[in-house]
Amino acid sequence: MNTSRMPALFVGHGSPMNVLEDNVYTRSWQQLGKTLPRPKAIVVVSAHWYTRGTGVTAMPNPKTIHDFGGFPQALFDTQYPAPGAPDLAQHLVDLLAPAAVIKDDSAWGFDHGSWGVVIKMYPDADIPMVQLSIDATQSPAWHYEMGRKLAALRDEGILLIGSGNVVHNLRTIRWQGGSEAYPWATAFDQYVRDNLTWKGEAQDHPLVNYMDHSGAQLSCPTPDHYLPLLYILGAWDGEEPVSIVTEGIEMGSLSMLSVQVGA
Repeated sequence: MNTSRMPALFVGHGSPMNVLEDNVYTRSWQQLGKTLPRPKAIVVVSAHWYTRGTGVTAMPNPKTIHDFGGFPQALFDTQYPAPGAPDLAQHLVDLLAPAAVIKDDSAWGFDHGSWGVVIKMYPDADIPMVQLSIDATQSPAWHYEMGRKLAALRDEGILLIGSGNVVHNLRTIRWQGGSEAYPWATAFDQYVRDNLTWKGEAQDHPLVNYMDHSGAQLSCPTPDHYLPLLYILGAWDGEEPVSIVTEGIEMGSLSMLSVQVGA
């Protein structure tokens, strides 16, 4: 069991179909599971648990949530029975104070933003995992500061994952025909890449102030899929390497950019 400083990951999770498919993105996630130090536990901030206030899964056996529709039955049949970690949930409550974090022992579980990625990394489902929700009432700077607090987990052998998509506009997706990225999607995706290692105060960070970019309104019509990135950037110490794990824009307006903080 590894207790050295763990990397932190932002994963562009894309379509739920990645659970069933073998492609460049899923192979990259599989490779991460083989090459990263084995974590003691995993904490996931998923775009798909977007709440008023902050919650953390605190049940010993979280359910697998199939929070999507219109996909093959094989996807709904897939389970990810990783154990929960009630003690880790309490640790998060203490670590993130004075922010109020509510322990959820029954309502939620693992949504596809978490299990849909981790099932490729750790298919044996044998690493304890908790999810932390995204408080929809708070500012981007607040979420970035939450990432700074969560950075301490990395020194405890815990893998921190933010799961979303920096460009996520389902209304403009090109379901058929050409899948060339929209210019605004390409521009915003590049803006994110260009500012991953920006240093300074949270309130001045270009990626905290992402809505100032001309392509942001179309790229992020809602903030839920973007905000997980800020938790990972907040967990960066300013000196570690920051690398691109995967890249690409699918169906015109779905960025698959994934980022690793730390070696």
